[in-house]
Amino acid sequence: MEREHPLEPDRAEMLAQGRLVLDRLVDFVDQLPQRPANDLTGRLGKPALRDLVDELSAPPPEHGHDLVELLARMDRAVDAALETAGPGYFAYIPGGGLYSSALASFYTQVVNRYGSVAATAPALTALEESVLHWIAREVCGLPAGSGGLLTTGGSMANLSAIVAARHDKLGEQIADGTMYVTAYAHHSVAKAARIVGIAAQRIRVVPSTPDLRMDVAAAGEMIAADRAAGLRPFLIVASAGTTDTGTIDPLPDVARLADAEKLWFHVDAAYGGFFRLTERGRQRLAGMELADSVTLDPHKTLFLPFGTGALVVREPARLAAAHGGTGGYLQDLGELELPDYAHLGPELSHEVRGLRVWLPLHLHGVAAFRAALDEKLDLTERAFAALRRAPDLDVPWQPDLTTVAFRVRATDPADGDANTRALLARVNASNRVYLSSTVIDGRQTLRLTVVAHRSHASQVDEAIDLITNAG
Repeated sequence: MEREHPLEPDRAEMLAQGRLVLDRLVDFVDQLPQRPANDLTGRLGKPALRDLVDELSAPPPEHGHDLVELLARMDRAVDAALETAGPGYFAYIPGGGLYSSALASFYTQVVNRYGSVAATAPALTALEESVLHWIAREVCGLPAGSGGLLTTGGSMANLSAIVAARHDKLGEQIADGTMYVTAYAHHSVAKAARIVGIAAQRIRVVPSTPDLRMDVAAAGEMIAADRAAGLRPFLIVASAGTTDTGTIDPLPDVARLADAEKLWFHVDAAYGGFFRLTERGRQRLAGMELADSVTLDPHKTLFLPFGTGALVVREPARLAAAHGGTGGYLQDLGELELPDYAHLGPELSHEVRGLRVWLPLHLHGVAAFRAALDEKLDLTERAFAALRRAPDLDVPWQPDLTTVAFRVRATDPADGDANTRALLARVNASNRVYLSSTVIDGRQTLRLTVVAHRSHASQVDEAIDLITNAG
């Protein structure tokens, strides 16, 4: 017999459905150490993977299926993927998927509060503000009065920062505005600039020093040349942990240049920002507190699930000036001494994001995150030292954060590139760890990034062994 309101399960059904999902997920987490790190096709084979993709591309049915059957399909889709939640994932910059944050997300989505306008959920806005104030002031070192908003990730945070810089420094006449980045800035910065109307030829690529940091003197010369040509420099973007190598630009020097030239100073700290919770991180990331705006990704170095970013700014009023807007249909909502996140970024349907950050911080305590980040720094030093001892490897850059970049030594660069790619293929074929690669100075380069909260000494040692014995 069909239920009269099938979209409204009763208590018994909700508990049964929840138990089915919870049991599956707990089993998944328990099995992560044994799961293959890279198994896009290994479990199924390419023909079966194509069949699965075709099967899951089908439209929804007129009448529903059994939850157990549907969960089995979901499991098959999850299995045909990189194991980004596992301890052997050292590629790109991992997102940990902290279980307590997932619980907070589930809670948030069931209660389904509206997070864009403070008047609709003032206490939850206050909770989210407590997280943002902690990030802005305690983590980044910005002054009292600073704030911001949680985003879906660093890309959206960078977009909002560039919108604010453009509005603040250029006003409505933006055609002659120029901004300054390095070749190692995350590609979302240039993409965001194009989205907000900055022409590609106005995005200046500042040279880097041999240690892959912004050449601040060269940046100053480029700014002077642009001013002499009648252009309007307005923004300089420094990296606090590049994706390629985790390198930190000379933030105090960039800040001084920005101040002298009256530029907006944005720091992309999506990778590195939360390392300021550690003593080493505070020292290496000095100067971040001088920024006008900072991007951070809790889904990286707070180990939260993908889809959790943050933008914090020195003066939230400048962010609001660039993003504010309203409509007559909002007239029934009162005003509170709390921000409306719809007025601080482009999203008007801003879910309550604070709980997914607030619950882990309050449940585990900041000390647990500090210890985990210190562990990752220690493990990176361990990997760097071990790989540097390998006679066949070139490991040219001391890590600033938790990425070790390396290549296979060769007299002929073409041979070195081919051998480096072959090494990557052999290591990843183990299905025990997964590495990624990049191109630096035209050379193929491998990366081992220790960020996942489930990665510990045993997994790092296994990765070192696979790399150094892959030949």
